[in-house]
Amino acid sequence: MSEVGLRFLAFSLTLVAAVLIGVDKQTKIVAIPVVSTLPPLNVPLTAKYFVVVNAIACAYAIISLVLTLASKGGNKGGLALMITTLDLVILALLSSANGATGGIGLIGIRGNSHVQWNKVCNVFDKFCHQMLAGLVLSVLGSAIFLLLLVISARKLQKTHY
Repeated sequence: MSEVGLRFLAFSLTLVAAVLIGVDKQTKIVAIPVVSTLPPLNVPLTAKYFVVVNAIACAYAIISLVLTLASKGGNKGGLALMITTLDLVILALLSSANGATGGIGLIGIRGNSHVQWNKVCNVFDKFCHQMLAGLVLSVLGSAIFLLLLVISARKLQKTHY
């Protein structure tokens, strides 16, 4: 698949992940006991960071797609380096969001008896299923950005060595 095709695929995957999680409105307040003598803390469960990072990756993917198409055949040394660097930044953002979402998702599925967090996916099953689907799409988007990074780095290597 070409770089243009991969950038379009990255755009599509991150767009669907952001929309899928963005429309999920099953946000609830969860009581978390901290100390047995005090009342529990009420914490809302939201996935805003995950949505924002996927939206940023989606916007970047379409911008980099346009820049890649516009620079075909021209001198693109500086632009290629900038795109490669931004591919790395987006990969880092997506990887951190995916890791955080996966970790919290695992707690939602299994709970954590050590800190007295109950599992919530047995109650909020629609929310958890949409989060899982969004996470899978976002991980695939990360894999595409990793592949784009490898392709870009290889192109830069060929031009400089």
